[in-house]
Amino acid sequence: MTDAARETMAVAVYRGPSNVVVERRPRPVPGPGHVLVQVDHCGICGTDLHMMVDGWGAAGTVFGHEFSGTIVEVGPDVDSWSDGDLVVGGAPTACGHCRRCSAGQPSQCERREDIDLTRDGAFAEYTIVDAASLIRVPFGVTARAAALAEPLAVALHGIVRSGIAEGDTALVLGAGPVGALILAVLVARGIGPVTVVEPGQARADLAGRLGASSVVGPGSLQVFPMWEPERVADTAVDVVFECSGKQSAMEAGFHQLRRGGRLVLLGSGMAPPAFDPNRMILNEQTVTGSFNYDADGFERALDLIASGTLPIDLLIDPVDVPLDGLGAALTDLAQGHIAGKAMVSPHAPAITEEPT
Repeated sequence: MTDAARETMAVAVYRGPSNVVVERRPRPVPGPGHVLVQVDHCGICGTDLHMMVDGWGAAGTVFGHEFSGTIVEVGPDVDSWSDGDLVVGGAPTACGHCRRCSAGQPSQCERREDIDLTRDGAFAEYTIVDAASLIRVPFGVTARAAALAEPLAVALHGIVRSGIAEGDTALVLGAGPVGALILAVLVARGIGPVTVVEPGQARADLAGRLGASSVVGPGSLQVFPMWEPERVADTAVDVVFECSGKQSAMEAGFHQLRRGGRLVLLGSGMAPPAFDPNRMILNEQTVTGSFNYDADGFERALDLIASGTLPIDLLIDPVDVPLDGLGAALTDLAQGHIAGKAMVSPHAPAITEEPT
């Protein structure tokens, strides 16, 4: 590697729908309150698919936010971290002072639109991170497993929002990474039975291995016309977790609720659902959203990973994706060919070797 290459880093840059290329950019220098992290692993999430496959993202952006890595340089005024610390990227910094932050709901920070989120992400060899947002990885947890903390924190927040308790039954719509994590946590806690709805064979098989009581296709769900608002599905459950972001899944999921049941929306999409208000009123059902994390979500996620109660080897795809394999991995994920969480590693052997 040339001296010039040592002063730069490889990054996976989004250029257009399903078009991701590896470029070399200057290796950044951390400013006040920031650190430079050498990325170990970075998970691909549903938002990345929306940004880079569906075309929501801005061309030239480096995405990736589910990462673990090692601090290699600290900026001025940073005294809480040192070179060599193994960390995960935590939640974006909230204001800490508004009504929602004071109530322990940082995901609903009333000033979150003022937070600077313009820095490049972690589909790169290095990334600049706000030191205040980092979380230390517990002893004994590998960097690869630690990179699962962000989606697990999302799953845990959805479970909290659902109010699910011992004795409740659940339905998970979509066995992608967040749906699979919700299933795994509920099984570990002994809550269920948990039914999973998943049309893709690879993810359906994964749901079975994770302990779903049954795995069914979308066509098996009962839905009812508006003139039958009090009719309840034969297999109705207390809580439905909608993780696919599909309009049809949200609408069908609503019809799977028992009286007094809760539908939690975690998946995002552009097509809005329609719910029958009479069904909602007569059966006192709740539809709620779940966005990001609890205030202690990353810490609880890492503690859960460290506990050994989750089948991490099943939840993470066994093959690391190199930076120049990101585009192909996005396509495979969109088509349902990858069941577990896909992890990008800048250290994985490149598909195309760089010139020296």
